[in-house]
Amino acid sequence: MAFRFEDLQVWQKAMDLDESINQLTKSFPKEEIYILTSQIKRAADSVVLNIAEGSTGQTKAVFKVFLGYSLRSAIEVVGCLFIGKRRGYIETTIFTELYQEYEVLVKMITALRNSI
Repeated sequence: MAFRFEDLQVWQKAMDLDESINQLTKSFPKEEIYILTSQIKRAADSVVLNIAEGSTGQTKAVFKVFLGYSLRSAIEVVGCLFIGKRRGYIETTIFTELYQEYEVLVKMITALRNSI
């Protein structure tokens, strides 16, 4: 693999969840396209992109900062999931599955950040 981030399990997990969020938002109502749909997709993308950006050609201290950005974006996704569930766009089973997967991702990001 050409780039360091491609080998990171945390990046791979973030990519998988990013795709899950993208698929989920296809069922959101059209009136949410520029609101919740956009917000949750940008947050999920941000997790992936900050891991990638911080891992390549940066110091360890800078990588930790970017992992912090990824962590906050992952929490933002969870917040959006709660909003979507409350508005009736996300079924309880899907919410629970994604919530648990993001909980794992947050722990992975935190562990990586703490190990640097």
